[in-house]
Amino acid sequence: MRFSSPKIFNCLPFWFSAIALSITLAACSSNSEQQDPVAAARFENERRIGEADVTSKQERDAEFLVNAAAGGQLLTEASRLALQKATLPAVRNFAARLLKEHAAIGQGLQVVAQQKSITVPSGLGNEQQDQYQKLTAASGSAFDKQYVELLLDMHNKQEDAFDDMREEAYDGDIRGFAAKYYPVLSDHLSQIKQLEDQTENLP
Repeated sequence: MRFSSPKIFNCLPFWFSAIALSITLAACSSNSEQQDPVAAARFENERRIGEADVTSKQERDAEFLVNAAAGGQLLTEASRLALQKATLPAVRNFAARLLKEHAAIGQGLQVVAQQKSITVPSGLGNEQQDQYQKLTAASGSAFDKQYVELLLDMHNKQEDAFDDMREEAYDGDIRGFAAKYYPVLSDHLSQIKQLEDQTENLP
């Protein structure tokens, strides 16, 4: 007696292909999160928030700390680069000041984030990596201009965010953090605008 199951065997390649595709997609998703610390931090906060009874204001608090950490890390890496590549002494001097003062902001942010069980990125995200790579490609006076433009853009965003959250953050400690460092960022922005005047006429 002979038995045959042609339909079953014909379907086997399709099943194996579907399983392989699922494994590949899962691996790609995992690799993407590992490669982008900012996205990974947001995912972890969303997961934690999804398991707790929290408000949209608490979600905004977490997003504020993630964005502040990501921006601060980009400013730090860009300023380290400026110490090596900037042509104007005023730009190099300001980069050294930023490294010191943003280190203090970063430490304060880490303390608040740990207290509130909020995950913040451990490195540059994909967006910040792109901005940093563009800066590394510049040299001479073009570097000075691009660095100052980056500082201006980042500090405009951070000053606005800290200004809002020093009054609107749900958590009192996060309000206190934003209020403490808002004047520092505001002063940075004023100094950056002066540097912009000095670099705009560079060749």
